[in-house]
Amino acid sequence: MSRVGKLPVVVPAGVEITIAQEQINVKGTGGTLQLPMNKLVAVANESGKLSFKAANESREADAMTGTMRQLVNNMVIGVTKGFERKLTLVGVGYKAAATGNKLNLQVGYSHPVNFDMPTGITVQTPTPTEIIIKGADRQVVGQMAAEIRAVRAPEPYKGKGIRYADEKITIKETKKK
Repeated sequence: MSRVGKLPVVVPAGVEITIAQEQINVKGTGGTLQLPMNKLVAVANESGKLSFKAANESREADAMTGTMRQLVNNMVIGVTKGFERKLTLVGVGYKAAATGNKLNLQVGYSHPVNFDMPTGITVQTPTPTEIIIKGADRQVVGQMAAEIRAVRAPEPYKGKGIRYADEKITIKETKKK
């Protein structure tokens, strides 16, 4: 069995978990998240701890046990603390501005690039060269950060572009005669 799947998910105070036949609902201060149930995994709520068991002895059921456990754990963390991703703009004249639920990027194109954030996701720009994306759903936060980064990915010669705050760019050496 998966080592991750053997660990129980501890439900903190203030988080309400509902296990139905077809989905798991997690409700907390950060919002409400839903996850469809997998038929290969049996979920049991035992006095504030969620345990996950494989429904049969197949490899797929074993793998899905660990996957489901981690997805539910991410949901619990998301509705209590939330997730955030930081992006940095590097380049002359590159800037970002967040107004409400929209992000406006000026990254060297002839036109500004606009993003509408999905529900549950907030975006902030503490400085014109920093973007902070926050939300309860880890997958959506990471997907929005990846889409924003893809507008102008860092190039390898000068390092200009949009990068994650913890990303290291290896700068290539230019051609020599």
